[in-house]
This record gives sequence, structure tokens and C-alpha cells, in this order.
Amino acid sequence: MSAAAVPQPRAHQEPTASAARGRRRGLGVALLSGALGAALVLLATSRTWAKGTAAVAKGTLPQHANGDDITGLPGALAVVGLAALVAVFAVNRVGRWVVSGLLTLSGAGIVVSSMLGASDKAALEEKASQATGLADSAIHDVAYTPWPWVAMGGGALLLLAGVLALGYGRHWPAMSGRYERAGDSGKGGGSRGAGRARRGGAAPDPERPEELWKALDRGEDPTEA
Repeated sequence: MSAAAVPQPRAHQEPTASAARGRRRGLGVALLSGALGAALVLLATSRTWAKGTAAVAKGTLPQHANGDDITGLPGALAVVGLAALVAVFAVNRVGRWVVSGLLTLSGAGIVVSSMLGASDKAALEEKASQATGLADSAIHDVAYTPWPWVAMGGGALLLLAGVLALGYGRHWPAMSGRYERAGDSGKGGGSRGAGRARRGGAAPDPERPEELWKALDRGEDPTEA
């Protein structure tokens, strides 16, 4: 067989610049939407969702119920979703699939529970009963605020972050261990020296999750190419 007929091994193809920008943009969107979504849910659940009046002997008594009074599920799921968003970059392979699924379920649960709580007046009736001392005190002139819909929007953003993590998370880098040892303790000084050199003044990789978090803290948009 001639040398020309021998198949040559394919060279490993590095991702193109456009593919790298696409991955960075997807990672930035996931971080931004997840963090913003959790913040919106926690803000919305601390605000008034429903208002009304309870009849008392000398007139009426205004009542109001916060999101946490109506349902504590959205706020709890926002904390779980935020923790899952951070954990996505701390684990690999199967663990990343698991926490990405947890992030997705947290966002979906927030949307559903907020939707159910948007027209719930059980908390108002309970507060009216406590104010009047009557077990079956009625609540009148019930009005609902837009805050449940804000919580739904935050849940949708967390859901988006989870879907992005499920679809593209396998391509995302994991957080680097700043104090990770470069080699086993039994290896010679060359490995330790190489480890110190790697921990030296190398420029940070803007695609790493921790660098994107820092960009968010500085108010920058990490989705920009």
C-alpha cells in the first residue's frame, strides 16, 4: 500500500471564534437571567399581592397580604434556583444535568405557584378573622396588585436559565479552584514550580463563570461579544 493511500488522522478542530462568542453569550444570558429572575421573585414576594377590607363593629378595617403571606413557595424556590445556578458551574457531567434540571423545575414551580397566588384571598380572610375575632369573617373590596406577575416573570427568567443550562451547559467551563493544588504532594519541585507559574500573572479568561459574575457585579453586560 502506498503512502498516499494511508488515511491521515484528522486534526483536532478548535472551536471557531463565532462558536466561542455564541457559548459566551449563552452563558452570559443564563447568568444574567437567573440572577435577575431570583432577585425579582424575592422582591415581589415581599410586596403586597392582595388588599381588602374586613367588616368590624364600627366600620371597616383595611387588610393586606404580602406574597409570602399568600404562598411561601416562590421565595423558597428562588433561593433553591439561585443556589442551583451557582452549582451548575461547580459540578461536571451528571451533576451538571441534575442541578440544571433543578434550576428548570424551580423556575417552573415559581411560575405556577405565583399564578395560583395571584387570585388567592385565603390569606386576607385569615387576617380578617384575626382582626375581628370571628372565625368566618368575610373580606370585601378585594383588589390584587401586579406583584404576582412580577414574580411570574422572575420565575420565567429562572426557567430560561435552566433550559439554557440543560441545552448548552455541557460546553460551559467549570469554576476554577483558586487554591487548587497543581499536582500531588509527592511530586517534585518542578510540578510545584509549574503550578506557581500557572497561578501567576496570566490574564483571566473572560469566558470563565467567575469572570462573568464579576462583570455582572460591575454592571457590565456579559452577553456582549
